[in-house]
Amino acid sequence: MGETEKIEIHRIRCLSKLKMFLLAITCAFVSKTLSGSYMNSMLTQIERQFNIPTSLVGFINGSFEIGNLFLIIFVSYFGSKLHRPIMIGVGCVVMGLGCFLQSLPHFLMDRYEYESTVSLNLSSTSFLCTENGTQIFRPTEDPSEYVKEVKSLMWVYVLVGNMIRGIGETPIMPLGISYIEDFAKSENSPLYIGFIETGAIIGPLFGLLLSSLCANIYVDTGSVNTGMEGLKDNAEIIKNDKEEKQREKIKKENDRITKDFVPFMKSLFCNPIYMLFILVSVIQFNAFVSMIFFMPKYLEQQYGKSTSEAVFLIGIYNLPPVCIGYIVGGLIMKKFKITIKQAAYIGFWLSLIDFLLYFWSFFMICDNSSVAGITTSYEGMQQDLYVGNAILADCNMDCNCPTKTWDPVCGSNGLSYMSACLAGCETFVGTGINMVLHNCSCIQTSGNSSAVLGLCGKGRDCSMMLQYFLILSMISSFVYSLSAIPGYMVLLRCVKPEEKSLGVGLHAFSTRVFAGIPAPIYFGALIDSTCLHWATLKSGESGACRIYDSTNFRYIYLGLPAALRGSSFIPAILILIILRKYHPPGESTSSGTAHVEGKITGKENECQEMDQLSKILNDNELKTKL
Repeated sequence: MGETEKIEIHRIRCLSKLKMFLLAITCAFVSKTLSGSYMNSMLTQIERQFNIPTSLVGFINGSFEIGNLFLIIFVSYFGSKLHRPIMIGVGCVVMGLGCFLQSLPHFLMDRYEYESTVSLNLSSTSFLCTENGTQIFRPTEDPSEYVKEVKSLMWVYVLVGNMIRGIGETPIMPLGISYIEDFAKSENSPLYIGFIETGAIIGPLFGLLLSSLCANIYVDTGSVNTGMEGLKDNAEIIKNDKEEKQREKIKKENDRITKDFVPFMKSLFCNPIYMLFILVSVIQFNAFVSMIFFMPKYLEQQYGKSTSEAVFLIGIYNLPPVCIGYIVGGLIMKKFKITIKQAAYIGFWLSLIDFLLYFWSFFMICDNSSVAGITTSYEGMQQDLYVGNAILADCNMDCNCPTKTWDPVCGSNGLSYMSACLAGCETFVGTGINMVLHNCSCIQTSGNSSAVLGLCGKGRDCSMMLQYFLILSMISSFVYSLSAIPGYMVLLRCVKPEEKSLGVGLHAFSTRVFAGIPAPIYFGALIDSTCLHWATLKSGESGACRIYDSTNFRYIYLGLPAALRGSSFIPAILILIILRKYHPPGESTSSGTAHVEGKITGKENECQEMDQLSKILNDNELKTKL
């Protein structure tokens, strides 16, 4: 068999393995982003389930980043020296274990205590104001019993499970991306990475649709089997002579590998483009993490949508454009063989266009929900939101209503009330969501004073504003995703080939430490500062927030990310200036080629690359690296 035939056989075999790996890593990205998006979409449910403030919910969400940063640097460096696909597989198993732990509270907690005084007391009229003005209670009840029970500590399972999920996710991104970059042709790697990033969008799409479905299902629907069987590890390590020899030789190389760690880190820290790119990423991640995590809550408070509607709209309007943008960006990089300098300029201008489009969202606003005793008076007049407004009025003063209960009803006068009792309602017809309350003394209309369950809608004008906001968000998502692949190629090509895995890992570590962990916490605390009504526990502690000042909420949700994103263009401009006179170590002088054995081009590059792969395939000592 001739040398040419051998090279061709090895090329086909290598490409086959690479494509199988591409399929597997894409599925891994789908899994990790599906679980992550589902978790993020359920933050409001977690807040209400465990009756905890938004800042603590932000910490629970940030625990994923805490788990991730424990190992990201070491996995990124040492993982590149070991069998990367195996390490990614182990990470997927650990990630699955974390998801299992997150689900345990559902099976271990007692039945959920609903705060509603209407839906759980259909057999009595204890939630109404009687005709003679006296609130009826069952013999052993008092108004405080309508408030939910003391906080459950079961949220700790969610926190720990999320942290373990972050540990398991650690090897997937840095090792998977660097593996593709190392073994794919330089002109193909942007397209392959585009496929992977597309998988990272398909996952959230299904995650958001699933969370939208689950948000409409009551916690205790059906029977729960609490007899959970432990996980069984069916994987068995098979030892043979060849593996023993390989293991001994790997041990001998450990000292050499460890000694390379410090020089690699020093080289990365002395790389100006790389360090500026990390700074840009950290600033922008602070903006985007905050916006993504709290977008469902923003749609709820600003536009009056339910949680299920909010996550469904996000999935439908935002994720498909991002998916298309990743693929188009990868195809453009492949078609035109774009260099790192060109990629940097493309990423910069697309990000700037997206940033300018973002400011239109400040004009797509709605007023606060009109809730008697909180945002308006019982006469429907606007009032100061932070002066301790009177919850009670003359029309319900004699009803002895609990003032901490949040079970809103919408009156026929277009005004919402915190509960049916505070609306002064005396009778009702129907059951469940079809219940209609009548004879409500606080609802001042010319006809029948009635109310239905839930907050009043915000009107047609607000619905149109929501449509404009979603369309703008869709366009913005597409434009920004177009810049993602060029930007990622700048990261990969600005470092030396042997430093790629560590470089990707250090980048992920930095964004998690300085953005992924703190951003949800401080952003959640700022959102809490706009709360107008807190649930109160029997112990007297504050529970979850029930309604926010949507105006101040909007200023924080849109204003802070705008300031962060604007500041990120300063280091981005410095990158463009440096690239004019600086040749990155990860890109050769010829466009579309990569370092394999020095700076080689054309057919010579392909032949030497195949020869290198042939040597790797024939060498048992290095076979595990593929």
